[in-house]
Amino acid sequence: MINLDLISASFGEISKHYGLIYVNLAEDGSGDYQRFAKDSAKWYAKVINSNGQNLD
Repeated sequence: MINLDLISASFGEISKHYGLIYVNLAEDGSGDYQRFAKDSAKWYAKVINSNGQNLD
């Protein structure tokens, strides 16, 4: 499973992991494009919901 974002797409390289969401897509185009929140997305949501007070 890899991540796809604007940086990856603009360079035609989807093997690097950028962003907050994983996209189930391989270099050869196989995959079902399911998206999964990475741990960093869950952490960022906590920070936003606490108005920056919870940085753990």
